[in-house]
Amino acid sequence: MHTVLLTGFEPFDQDVVNPSWEAVRQLDGMQVGSDVQIVARRLPCAFATAGDCLVQLIDQLRPSMVIATGLGPGRSDISIERVAINLNDARIPDNLGAQPIDTTVVPDGPAAYFSTLPTKAMVRAVREAGIAASVSQTAGTFVCNLVFYRLQHALVESGVRSGFIHVPNLPEQVMGVGLPSMALETVVEGLRVAVLAAWQTTVDISEAGGQVS
Repeated sequence: MHTVLLTGFEPFDQDVVNPSWEAVRQLDGMQVGSDVQIVARRLPCAFATAGDCLVQLIDQLRPSMVIATGLGPGRSDISIERVAINLNDARIPDNLGAQPIDTTVVPDGPAAYFSTLPTKAMVRAVREAGIAASVSQTAGTFVCNLVFYRLQHALVESGVRSGFIHVPNLPEQVMGVGLPSMALETVVEGLRVAVLAAWQTTVDISEAGGQVS
């Protein structure tokens, strides 16, 4: 049985829920194919521990694919990330009170890593399911980017494909604030479709997915 490791984060910044974890936990144990199963795990929202926790999960589970997810406040769609950068620059403290500014994720590591998932095929599949999705060119500089970078760094020579997806806030998180949101059941379905497309697609499609600015 192949394992697809799917991770989400614990709540942060005074939120009581994190939609990334609320969504992926509903996919735990789901069969992607006859011999492929999703295993969902929660990561801490902390610079000092999130990356190490993810690497430990990879060592324990030996997954055939890894997709990390996180909350993208202000985003309106399922955002399939393209690139992780070797930079921590926290606008707010993490859950342990750390706020690194202008530090590296991995000292002497490369400036960036690209996702090894078929990002554009995943976006197309999610859109065809009637759910808003896009390729994102930045995973930010908070713990999400750190996890994405550490993930790609850990698997760079393994042949295991991996990447990161940002999801929007839930409606109840932004009530009265005016920020975009997406219903939990829509996020769950979007992630399910994205995982299935990632597993089934070995060569990405070629179509426009960039941004002007």
